[in-house]
Amino acid sequence: MNLENLTEQEIVRREKAKTLKEMGVDPFGHKFIRSHKSIEIKNAYEAFDHDTLEEKHIEVSIAGRIVLKRRQGKAGFMQIQDRDGRIQVYVRKDRIGDDPYEIFKLSDLGDIVGIKGYVFKTKTGELTIKADVYTHLSKALRPLPDKFHGLQDKEEARRRRYLDLIVNDDAKRVAMTRPKIIRGIQNYFDSRGFIEVETPVLQSILGGAAARPFTTHHNALDMDFYLRIATELPLKRLIVGGMEAVYEIGRLFRNEGMDAKHNPEFTTIEAYLAYADMGDMMDVIEGCISTVTFETLNTYDISFNDQIIHMNAPFKRLHMVDAIKEITGVDFWQTMSDDDAKKIAKEHDIEIQKHWRFGHVVEAFFDKYVEDTIIQPTFIYGHPLEISPLAKKNEDDPRFTDRFELFIMRA
Repeated sequence: MNLENLTEQEIVRREKAKTLKEMGVDPFGHKFIRSHKSIEIKNAYEAFDHDTLEEKHIEVSIAGRIVLKRRQGKAGFMQIQDRDGRIQVYVRKDRIGDDPYEIFKLSDLGDIVGIKGYVFKTKTGELTIKADVYTHLSKALRPLPDKFHGLQDKEEARRRRYLDLIVNDDAKRVAMTRPKIIRGIQNYFDSRGFIEVETPVLQSILGGAAARPFTTHHNALDMDFYLRIATELPLKRLIVGGMEAVYEIGRLFRNEGMDAKHNPEFTTIEAYLAYADMGDMMDVIEGCISTVTFETLNTYDISFNDQIIHMNAPFKRLHMVDAIKEITGVDFWQTMSDDDAKKIAKEHDIEIQKHWRFGHVVEAFFDKYVEDTIIQPTFIYGHPLEISPLAKKNEDDPRFTDRFELFIMRA
């Protein structure tokens, strides 16, 4: 083994793994049967006092990763973390035996262990497992990160999500909440007669959005294909085919920049409903978000960036031109030429581009002056024709389209 590129801690941990082997212990584990998870123990026994737990003598088997350890002499405490949380374990040499206690002494933060013992409460009232059997399950050859704060650590967290899940409770909460949201969305659309579909990820022709694709080659057909940048066109074809109400929760791929809010691979949900108009689709989306929020969190109110976001329907609905007029006083309902619009843009410190027309100016006003002011869920509709190539023209004013977007406090 080449040790030149290893840190001192990594070398020490490998030596400990070697020692475990010499003691007849597999450093990388075997099957272990649990009777409880940490949350189940806490839910069942947190309300019991010390004497009641001693009298009941409740035996449990748990397993998890060591995230905290302190030892003095022939006894020690540690916290182990499983999927649902953490729980304290009390280990005594005279209780688990000499050899297991030596194995406990060799343990490091990050190791995975199994514990069989009894539930009790310490003098400080903390629910704890008094270990009778200590089982080493897997050695962590690398130390856990101490902190995940600051720009560099955030980047590391995104590169190595598994570490983020270990040390960041909020990351784990998000990971555990996401599938609940997905199930909630599926239940909502399914209950309203929508059909969930899967459309091709590989496409021979791009469409549905303006984005740079990832390109790959299909050997059997000897053709270049693209990873899809949108699901829009295949879903619309299904409406043409008579399916009437469809939705897809699918991965999209865009070969563009990366930052905290943009990833080259991401998930979207897109839905289409026949015999409906823009208002009907607003109702569908409003109902979906409001319903799923309550079913997931048991409340409509979400605290975010020192604001309370109210997710209960109905949401505010506002034409883009009216939103701009509310904030800036500029009235784009007035008839004006492209040059007139550009002149107004210059007067309001908006940098314009040569190809811009009236609609581009309206969008620029909204982006600069309005978007960041929206806190509560708000449907903005009536996007200009120039920026909405696949949307239907509005019958009353063909400069605008029957297109909408939902805005909620921008992070």
